[in-house]
Amino acid sequence: MLPPLLAGLGLGLSLIVAIGAQNLFVLRQGIRREHVLAVVVVCAASDAILIVLGVSGVGLALAALPWLVTAVRWAGAAFLVGYGLLAARRAWRPAGALTVDDPRDDIAGSATERPVQVQPTTTATRLSATVLTVLALTWLNPHVYLDTVFLLGGVANTHGDDRWLFALGAVTASILWFSALGFGARYLGRWLATPRAWRILDAIIAVVMIVLGVSLVVGG
Repeated sequence: MLPPLLAGLGLGLSLIVAIGAQNLFVLRQGIRREHVLAVVVVCAASDAILIVLGVSGVGLALAALPWLVTAVRWAGAAFLVGYGLLAARRAWRPAGALTVDDPRDDIAGSATERPVQVQPTTTATRLSATVLTVLALTWLNPHVYLDTVFLLGGVANTHGDDRWLFALGAVTASILWFSALGFGARYLGRWLATPRAWRILDAIIAVVMIVLGVSLVVGG
């Protein structure tokens, strides 16, 4: 039997490392190098709060309020479909792309000392708008509650007095994943330095978001 800390870390990673609305948004922000720290902090902090709520037994109370789950499902579906349509619009009529500075433009000898810089030519999104978007993608997604409050919270409580060590492992998994996804995504910039690449990425995001939004209603 794994120690509670490692068990929480393993289960946390297995649940969070999946293609979803939240992860795609973190990936896109990381590639754009736009408010990455804020996005990572909001995602990790939200997971931590939900995990603590689950371990504290709040999940049992929420289970007695099916109307709340239904309300969150419909609100989340509407938001995901709306965000997906915006991504589809970007894919159909892109407002800009990423440009890569050619290291050969530097003075002799400096090209090997400086990494390739990727700068977005699109208008930067305000920090407040970015934070509100990631909050909505997180808190209006019923699957987040199922994974964190109910599943992780339920499994944590099977560890008895060590449940908080399990919770710590799950929170650590969230911090590690979002940090790696957000700050590691910048290395994909060189492969997404053309309008075509960004249109493909936005098209994928649009499809995933709309499918997830529809599935929330149909699957519910």
